Amino acid sequence: MDKRKKGLRQWVQIGFTALTNGYWLGFLTGRIYRGPGKAACVPGLNCYSCPGALGSCPIGALQAVLGSRDYKVSFYVTGFLLLVGSVFGRFVCGWLCPFGLIQDLLYRIPFFRKRKNLPGHKGLVWLKYGILVLFVILLPSVVVDLVGQGSPWFCKYICPSGTLMAGLPLLASNEYLRAAAGALFAWKVGLLVLVILLALWVYRPFCKYICPLGAVYSLFNPVALYRYEIREDKCTKCGRCASACKMDIKTWQQPNSRECIRCGDCVAACPEGAILRRPFGRGRQNEDKK
Repeated sequence: MDKRKKGLRQWVQIGFTALTNGYWLGFLTGRIYRGPGKAACVPGLNCYSCPGALGSCPIGALQAVLGSRDYKVSFYVTGFLLLVGSVFGRFVCGWLCPFGLIQDLLYRIPFFRKRKNLPGHKGLVWLKYGILVLFVILLPSVVVDLVGQGSPWFCKYICPSGTLMAGLPLLASNEYLRAAAGALFAWKVGLLVLVILLALWVYRPFCKYICPLGAVYSLFNPVALYRYEIREDKCTKCGRCASACKMDIKTWQQPNSRECIRCGDCVAACPEGAILRRPFGRGRQNEDKK
C-alpha cells in the first residue's frame, strides 16, 4: 500500500476514534457522558465508561442485556451486530476500532524484533470465540446475584480497552476512585500491560486472540457485502499478498478469511492487480468495464 493509502486508513482510524470519543469535558471532570447518544452502539470496541465516549460498545451493551434480571434478549444490539457484520465484516476492526488503532501504533514503535504471530497461532485464534461464548454470553446469563442480576464478565475481568480508555482516565481525575481501586483493578492493569508488551512485538495480539467483537464480525467476513475477490486470470500465486499480510493470511486462497481486517496491504502488494475490493456487490463487473 502506498504512503497515501496507508495514511488514509490511519486518519480514518484517528478521525473515528475522535468522533466517537469526543466528549472532552468528561476527561477534564472525570465524569462519563450520559446523554442520548449512549443509547446507541458504535461499531468498534469502545468502552461505555470512557469519559469521552459518546456511544456504547456493542459487547458491553450485549452483556448488560444478558445479565439483566428484566431483559434477556436485545433485538437492537443483535440487529446492530447483524447489520454491521453483514455489510462490513472485520473492516470495522481494520478501520473503525479505537483499540485497533492503539495496537497499530504500538507495533510501529521500533522495540523488539517484530513478528506476525505468537507461537501456537493456529490454535490461539480460536480463543476469542471461547471468550465470546463464555465471558460475553454464558457467564453474564447464568451466574447471577441474589436479585437475579448478572455481571459484565468480559468488561469487568478482561477488557484491556476498557482499562486504558476508561479505568485509567477515571482514576486519574477522581481521588475517590483511586482510593477504592483494589485487586481487581490491579489485575486488569496487569492484563493491559501484557497486551501492550505483546503489541510491541506481535501484530494486533488482542484482535487475533482475545477480542469477542472481532470474533462476531469474523463470522460475517465470508458473506459480508464488503469483501475481496481474486481474479484467477491475473493471479500468479506468487505469495506477495501473504508476505504483506500482518494477519498471516494466504489471500489468494482465502480472500475472505475470518481473520482478515481489510487493511488493504495485500491489495497494494499484488503486482498483477489480482485482488479486488468488492464494496457492496461491485467488483469484477466494474473492473471488466475498464
